[in-house]
Amino acid sequence: MSLSRRRFLRGLADMAGAAAAADLGLLAWAAPASADAGMPRMAMPQLAAPKVALVNPVTLARFVDPLPIPPLARALGQREHPAYPGRQLPLYRMEMHAFSARLHRDLPPTPLWGYGGTFPGPTLVATRNEPILVEWVNALPERHFLPIDHTIHGAERSKPDVRTVAHVHGARAPAGSDGYPEDWFAPGHSAVYHYPNAQDAATLWYHDHAMGITRLNIYAGLLGAFMVRDAEEQALGLPSGDCDLPLILCDRLIAKDGQLYYPVSDDPAAPWVSECNGNAILCNGKLYPFLDVEPRRYRLRLINAANTRFFNLSLSSGQPFQQIASDQGLLPAPLPRERIELYPAERADVVIDFSGLDGKALQLRHQSEALLEFRVRDRGRGDAAALPATLRKVDRIDASVAVRDRLLTLGEQDDAGGRPMMMMLGGRHWSAPITEDPRQDSVEIWSLLNVTGDVHPIHLHLVRFQVVDRRPFDLFAWNANKTLKYTGPAQLPSPHEMGWKDTVRADPGMVTRIIMRFEGEPGRYVWHCHLLEHEDNEMMRPFQLLPAHAKA
Repeated sequence: MSLSRRRFLRGLADMAGAAAAADLGLLAWAAPASADAGMPRMAMPQLAAPKVALVNPVTLARFVDPLPIPPLARALGQREHPAYPGRQLPLYRMEMHAFSARLHRDLPPTPLWGYGGTFPGPTLVATRNEPILVEWVNALPERHFLPIDHTIHGAERSKPDVRTVAHVHGARAPAGSDGYPEDWFAPGHSAVYHYPNAQDAATLWYHDHAMGITRLNIYAGLLGAFMVRDAEEQALGLPSGDCDLPLILCDRLIAKDGQLYYPVSDDPAAPWVSECNGNAILCNGKLYPFLDVEPRRYRLRLINAANTRFFNLSLSSGQPFQQIASDQGLLPAPLPRERIELYPAERADVVIDFSGLDGKALQLRHQSEALLEFRVRDRGRGDAAALPATLRKVDRIDASVAVRDRLLTLGEQDDAGGRPMMMMLGGRHWSAPITEDPRQDSVEIWSLLNVTGDVHPIHLHLVRFQVVDRRPFDLFAWNANKTLKYTGPAQLPSPHEMGWKDTVRADPGMVTRIIMRFEGEPGRYVWHCHLLEHEDNEMMRPFQLLPAHAKA
C-alpha cells in the first residue's frame, strides 16, 4: 500500500485539525462500504501463528536449575565529571553483548543480548547522595534478531537496526543521563551517564529505552537491577548480604531450537502487535529454578520486567509475604499480604521467613503455576530478629498545595474491527508539541482518564509520586462530548500503594489521580505506558521540567 498505517492516521488527525487531534480519546476508524482499491488499508493485521515449533513449558522438568544471582557490578576506577568539578567519582562500564545461555537445563542455548554479557545484567548498587558514573557501551551486532516494525515512529528504515540507550527506572537522574528515547547510539558507540543518587533507598532497575524498539531490546535481555541504599534503611536490621536478593520476573516464548520467539502480525511490513504474553516465566533468566535457603528471613526484591504480563504472586505454603517496600522505597510499616500483584515495571520488596521449615520446600507461584522452589536447609545461621513495627515515615502531599490538576486521557486508535492500531496519551503523538510543562519544585496532580479496555501501568521519569484515588466515570458521556461525569465515589489507594511510587496502575473506566513534587534538574523527560508494545507505538510523551520561578 502506498501509505503506512502511521502516515494514514497522521493524515486523519491533520484533516481533523490540530485542536481536535489534541482531544482525541477512544476512536474507531470505520472503513467505507465500498473502499477504493487505491486507498490505504484501515484494518489492523491479525496475530500470526508462529512459523516455528514452540516449547510447552509444562513438559519440562521443574526445579532442576539453581536460581541465578546476578553478579554485583564493580567499579573499574574513578573519573571526573563536569557536574562534580575537582571530584573523582566511581566509574562503572556496562557493555552490551550478544551471547547464548540456557534458560533451562533441557533446552538448547538461547541467543540473548545482555549488559555485561548476562541476563539479567549485573546489579548496580549505589548509596544515597554518593554519585556514580556509568559508561553504557553498545557492543552489539549490527543487525537485530527480533522483528522491527519500520512503520512505527522512531523505527524507520533510515535508522540503524540496533540502537540502545539505557534508562535507570526510578532514578532521579538529570535529563542528559535519563535515557531519553531519541538519545540512542549504535554499535561501536557509548555514553557516560551520571547518577546523583539523591533519593531514598529503593529497588530500581535499568533497561533499554531506544525509540520504537524498546520492547524488542528488553525482550532480547537488556535489563538488570539497580539498588540504592541509605543509612536509615540499614539501621532497621533488614535481611542483608546473601539474604537480600533481586528477583526479576519476565515471560518469553521460546522455540524448540532455543531461539526467542517474538509474536508478530500477519503483515510482514507491519509486524507490531499490541501485546506480548509468553508462556515461559523466567526468574532471573531461568525457567523453573530452585533456591537453597536457610531457616531465617530473606528479602526478595521483586521486579516485574515483562513486556505486558502482570504477576499475581503467592507462596504455596499459604503464609503471607511481609511487604516492606514498593517502587520508590520503604512503606510506613510492614504489610502482610497473601498475594502480591505487580504490573509491568512495578516493584515490591518482601520479607519471607523460612524459620521452622528446615527440610521442607515451598514454591513461589504466579496464580496457580509454581515458578521458583525454595529448599530450606539449616546451615547454622540463625536469625532471631523481627521486623520493626515501623519502617519509614511517608508524609502525604497535601492536595491543596497543587498548582495544577492536569486531565490526561489514556486512549487508542482502533481499526474498523475494534483492534488497536496505536495507543496514545492525551490524544497526541510523540512528535506533537510538548504540553506537560511543570515547574521545578512545584506540586501537580495528574488525573489519568482511561478510556480503553486495558489496564495501563503509567510511569513518569524523574519524579516519585503518591496515588491519591481512583474514581469511575461515564465513558459514554466522555466519548459523546468530553464531559467528565463520575459514576461513583473515589476509591482510596490500597495500603501497599501508600508509599512512594513511580509506576501506577490506571484501570479501565477510571480516573486515577497521582500527586507529585517535580524535584530534580530542569530539562526534557518522558512519561509513558509501561506496556512496552504500547510505549513503542505512540503511548509515550515528552514533558519539560521548567526552572523554578525566580524568588522576589
